[in-house]
Amino acid sequence: MWKSLASNFLTLTIILLVALSGAIYWGQRMWVTPGPLADAVCVSVPRGATLWTVSDRLEADGAIADARMFRLGTEYMDRADKLKAGNFLVPPGASMDDISVLLTASGQSTCGAEVNYRIGVNLAELQLREIDPATGRYEVTEEFLPEAPKPAAYQRFLDQGFGSYRVTVAEGVTAWQIWSSLAKFDVLTGEVEKIPAEGSLSPGSYDVAPGDDRNALIAQMTDRQARVLAEAWAARAEGLPFASPEEALTLASIVEKETGIAEERPMVASVFLNRLEQGMRLQTDPTVIYGITEGKGILGRGLRASELQRYTPYNTYAIDGLPPGPIANPGPDSIRAVLNPAQSEFLYFVADGSGGHAFATTLAEHNANVRRWREIERTRAQTPTPTPGQ
Repeated sequence: MWKSLASNFLTLTIILLVALSGAIYWGQRMWVTPGPLADAVCVSVPRGATLWTVSDRLEADGAIADARMFRLGTEYMDRADKLKAGNFLVPPGASMDDISVLLTASGQSTCGAEVNYRIGVNLAELQLREIDPATGRYEVTEEFLPEAPKPAAYQRFLDQGFGSYRVTVAEGVTAWQIWSSLAKFDVLTGEVEKIPAEGSLSPGSYDVAPGDDRNALIAQMTDRQARVLAEAWAARAEGLPFASPEEALTLASIVEKETGIAEERPMVASVFLNRLEQGMRLQTDPTVIYGITEGKGILGRGLRASELQRYTPYNTYAIDGLPPGPIANPGPDSIRAVLNPAQSEFLYFVADGSGGHAFATTLAEHNANVRRWREIERTRAQTPTPTPGQ
């Protein structure tokens, strides 16, 4: 009897092992075998999506034959927690392994469209960007203001039910401009009741999804700026005249408003630091403008002589040292520039006509540079603007 039981148990064990081996072999073959897609399909992976929902979507779209097998394989390959948000073009005949790699490796969208809400110094606008099949890169197909009627292409984007969204904040934008612009972006929800502290928001791009809270986005911008400032402060050069990281942030915002050329920022920073060390006033126009507008929009005209002389806490023609706080939100390059400036003896700079600046050590040199700049301005004013077709 015992021999019979042992024999039956051994037989059953062998059968189970054979069945298990067959199942594993079948699963491996299914994992790498070309899939059922006859035509390419664009698959959207929303931010925060789970492997379960994505696999069900793939099966519904006909990209895979078995959602459960796709989940098991992705987990076995240690990719389950590496899903990337975006729109991905799944080619015809792609295997489960191919699709798993596509959705977890690059994080680069390869199909579909993207709405980019650009918040700039002069305006905030929506861009509809679509993948160009020839280049594989996003190309702008529509641009429009958030309060303007929506173009048909944007409505088609909404009707498709998938696509990605992002908010891109330019360097040098004020906290009020960001706060007021986000209020117009109807993809987001929630009300930011208080304007964030000036300088506390990091410029750059932020992925968002419909229904995201504006307060959460503001918090993300604030956290990023705090990290950038802390890292730059920890790596700062010796001997800088800053009592706190906040003072460095203030000067970084001034540098940001004075030049849009990244390579020039350490030199511009050196000019202001040299002035501070010699007890000279900074005498920078962007601080005067901020004292007038309080960062709420742009001045839209040149400064008057009376405004350069009028006292405000931000007018660096009228006050010694730094203003009481930032005048905009500086980017990482400007923050690093003031904490690791160029070594120079320059005390002055003025536009040189090429988009950059001419630097000078003495007032006589500076005045000569100013005369050259005035001559460039006069020449440009006298040059007629070509009409289209000429």
